[in-house]
Amino acid sequence: MRKAGLIALSAIFLSGAGCTKAPAPYGAIPTRHQVEWQKMDRNMFMHFGPNTFSGKEWGDGTETEDMFNPTDMDCRQWARTAKAAGFKGIIITAKHHDGFCLWPNPVCKHTVAQSSWKGGKGDVLKELSEACKAEGLKFGVYISPWDRNDPSYGTPQYNEVFVQTLKSALGNYGEVFEQWFDGANGEGPNGKRQEYDWPLYHKTVFDLQPQAIIFSDVGPGCRWVGNERGSCGRTCWSGLDIEGFVPGGKGPARDTLNCGNVHGKSWVPAETDVSIRPGWFWKEKENAKVKSLQKLLQIYYESSGRNSLMLLNVPPDTRGHIHEIDSVRLMEFNSALEKIFSNDLAKGAKIEASQKRGHGWKADNMLNDNYDSYWSVKDGNTTPSFTLKFPSEKTFNRVLLQEYIPLGQRVASFSIEALDKEGNWKEIAKETTIGFKRIVLTEKVTATALRVKIGKAYACPALNKVGVFLDEIYTGGEDGAAASSGTVRRKDEPLTVDLGSVQTVKGFSYTPIFAGEGGVVMEYDLLSSTDGNTWTEVLSGKSFDNIVNNPIAQEVDFPNEIRAQFLKLVPKRTSNGSTYGTSSFQKVQ
Repeated sequence: MRKAGLIALSAIFLSGAGCTKAPAPYGAIPTRHQVEWQKMDRNMFMHFGPNTFSGKEWGDGTETEDMFNPTDMDCRQWARTAKAAGFKGIIITAKHHDGFCLWPNPVCKHTVAQSSWKGGKGDVLKELSEACKAEGLKFGVYISPWDRNDPSYGTPQYNEVFVQTLKSALGNYGEVFEQWFDGANGEGPNGKRQEYDWPLYHKTVFDLQPQAIIFSDVGPGCRWVGNERGSCGRTCWSGLDIEGFVPGGKGPARDTLNCGNVHGKSWVPAETDVSIRPGWFWKEKENAKVKSLQKLLQIYYESSGRNSLMLLNVPPDTRGHIHEIDSVRLMEFNSALEKIFSNDLAKGAKIEASQKRGHGWKADNMLNDNYDSYWSVKDGNTTPSFTLKFPSEKTFNRVLLQEYIPLGQRVASFSIEALDKEGNWKEIAKETTIGFKRIVLTEKVTATALRVKIGKAYACPALNKVGVFLDEIYTGGEDGAAASSGTVRRKDEPLTVDLGSVQTVKGFSYTPIFAGEGGVVMEYDLLSSTDGNTWTEVLSGKSFDNIVNNPIAQEVDFPNEIRAQFLKLVPKRTSNGSTYGTSSFQKVQ
C-alpha cells in the first residue's frame, strides 16, 4: 500500500475532553485523497472515440483516423450537464483498446492529430479539462494499456511507449483526480500480447499526479466492483488483499472484488462502473434503451449506498453532445435524489447512546454536518447501540449510516429496530457492513423512535452520520434480472436457427441469458446453409467484445449479404468450463 499521503491522525488522537484519547486506527486506513474521492459519491464516465462512429464496443485498431469526426463537439455541454446532474467529476476514455488517442500523443500515429477533425489541431483532453475547471468539476482519464494499433505492442519497447503516453496525458492538462486503468490484455496488430509493467506505470502516474486515485482490479487507489451492471455487494469491505495479484486476468475473483476482504491489508474501496445505455459507446439504436429512473435509483442504492462510488457512463453522440434523452434522464435522476434526501427526519430528533467514549465523541455528533466529528465508545465495546427519539411519529423507509473511515472500517453487522406507538420494538433491517456510507432500504415504517444495534465490530465503532428519509419514488422494480427463457448448452454444442425459408440476411444477434451467469460464448465461427445439410463458413475466429463483463445483446454485421435458411453459431471459447446459454440467437435483416 502506498504510504505517501496517509491521513495525519495527530489531531484525532489529541481531541476530546479530559485525558480520554480518540480510538486508535483499526486495520487498513485510507489516504486523505481516498477519503476525498469517496466523498464525491458519484462521477460521470464518458466513452468517446472511433467506436462512437463505427458502432463497435471494442475497435480492432484498423479504423482510420478520419473515422473520428464529431460534427459539433461541446465539452462545456458535457460539463454543465454533469454538474446539473450532481456529478463531481468526469473520466474520459482518452485511449481505448483500439489505440486511438483523443489528444495529440507525440509517441503515437493514431490520434486526433492525424485526423481531419479540426484540421488535425483538435484536442479532446484540452477542451474537457478546461470545461471541467470552468464548471468546478474534477477531471480524470481512462487509458487502456492494450493497443490493437501500435506496432510495438507485445515487445519490451511498448512499455516505454506507454509510459510516454501516460506522461503526455497526465502532464499537460492540469490536475487529474483519477487514472482509470483497464486491465484488458489481448493481441496487438502483430498477434502478440504485452507483459505490462504495472509498477512502472504506477510510478509514472504518481510522479506526475501524486494525488491521483488509480483504478484497477487491485487499485491501489480503488478497485473494480467485479461487474458492469452497477451492483456492489450487500457486504462490502474497503480492505483488499492485493499481494500476488495484478490487474486484468490475474486479479482477485469477481466475488472478492464485489465484497472485498474482511481483514484486507490494503485500503482499496470499490468503484461501481455502469453505463446509462446497454453499451458503453453511443449508438443511435440504443436511444430507446436508456436506463429508466427506477433503474438508476436501484443502481445508486446498490453502489453509493453500499460503500462504493457510482461511476455512470454517459457516452457522447456523433455530434459530440450528450444526447437529449440521456440528459433528461440525468436531470430526473438528480431531481429524485434531491427530493428523497433533502428532508432528513433525523433532524430535530433526540439521540441517546448505550455508551459514549467521552464528551468529544457523543452521539449528537452523528446529527451534525461536520465530517470529522463522530460518535464512539470505550475500547473493547464492540456491540453498542443508539436510539433516535422523534418529536412526533415519522414515516420513513431509508436509513443512512456512515463510519468515520479515517479510523478504518470496523462494523461487520448491525440491525435496525423501529418503535411503534404501542411501545413495541420491531426489527426492520439486518445488514452487515457500513463503511463510508450505507443506505438501508426498509419497508415503509411509521415510528416514534429508531434504534441501531451494532451486532459485531472488530474495534469500537466510530460513526459520524445517521439519517432517516422517506423515498416515495423508487418502487423496487426493474431489478435488472435477466430473462429466464433460453437454453443452457454444452460449451461445444452449436446453436442453430431455422429462418423457415431461404432469405437475405445481413447479420445476426446473440443475447446471453441469466446476465451471463451460466456462461457466454466469447469466440465463435458462424456458418450458413440453404438446406441444413451443406454449410458455408461466413465468419471464422470472431469474438463478442466485452460480453463477459457486459452480457447484453450483440449484433454482428456480415461483410456481405448472404442467402440462407439456417444459421449455425459454433462456440470456440466460452466463459464457463462446461456450459453457455442464450436467450436469443437470430438474424438481422
